Amino acid sequence: MKIFIGGPRAISRLNQDIKERLNNIFRDNYTVLVGDANGIDKAIQKHCYESNYNNVNVYATDGKARNNIGNWEVVKVMVSSSTKGFEYYSAKDKEMAKVADYGFMIWNGKSKGTLNNLINLVSYNKKVLVYFTPNRKFYTIKKISEIETFVRSCDGIAKKNFSNLSKQNEQMMLNI
Repeated sequence: MKIFIGGPRAISRLNQDIKERLNNIFRDNYTVLVGDANGIDKAIQKHCYESNYNNVNVYATDGKARNNIGNWEVVKVMVSSSTKGFEYYSAKDKEMAKVADYGFMIWNGKSKGTLNNLINLVSYNKKVLVYFTPNRKFYTIKKISEIETFVRSCDGIAKKNFSNLSKQNEQMMLNI
């Protein structure tokens, strides 16, 4: 089983609840799919490395990993040379969402990228375990409507991001 694990760059430390979930993934020898960004990606990589867990693939746009603490296999996600900004870095996330069997997202209720990952995973009919940092609780998300309900408890930025991202995602899914 392949688990796409991600979250915001604004969070750089894992609490004990998150580490316990990661340790369960390690015990079952699931493949960890993780990005190369600072923040949660780097913290997850660090925990994998410190736990001597090597069933890890680091996804990097154009194969240029910004972080690869354990020198694991880098999965190169190619984009056109004209792709910039959010679309450039989210390309690898979209690929992880496609390839994964399941998602585990750590979300602060603000990160546009993490919200986009939730939408992508659910759009590909993947379940997502969300650790919501404001209340330190876990939620299982299976449908876009559940994300929408979840976002209602967040600030206006998250609501606006959800509206924009879900519209973009609907259009992308029609083009597949």
